[in-house]
Amino acid sequence: MALYEHVFLARQDVSQQQVDALVEQYTGLLTENGGKVEGTEYWGMKSLAFRIKKNRKAHYTMMNIDAPAGAVAEMERQMGINEDVLRFMTIRVEAFEEGPSAMMQKRDDRRGGRGDRDRGDRGDRGDRGDRPERGERRPRRDDDAAPASEGDS
Repeated sequence: MALYEHVFLARQDVSQQQVDALVEQYTGLLTENGGKVEGTEYWGMKSLAFRIKKNRKAHYTMMNIDAPAGAVAEMERQMGINEDVLRFMTIRVEAFEEGPSAMMQKRDDRRGGRGDRDRGDRGDRGDRGDRPERGERRPRRDDDAAPASEGDS
């Protein structure tokens, strides 16, 4: 059997219990067709990048599935019929990720976040010259002056 990561988005006006019921429904469907669900993660209600069927938010859920392709196809067919499911995506993977997915990790734990960015050695930036005091205006340089028009002479 093949391994799949399956993510689906449920409408914003369904409750989390109804989302859990959807997961149970699709888990039962996969089990009937010879597959199994290795794990699920509820990622919570998140804003959508654009409106989908008049929804601005959706419940995100990921399922790790070990099932034959026919079982996954039947699950996707039934999700397409269900009006509570806005979108879904199934990706075949070689192995499931160990531990929590990237969506479940705390923002501080992710690499490349703003808080832990190392700017490295910036080298000698040189003298920046005299700086005006706060609220003072900097004197104008000649090349900053506005060009004179013909009528000014």
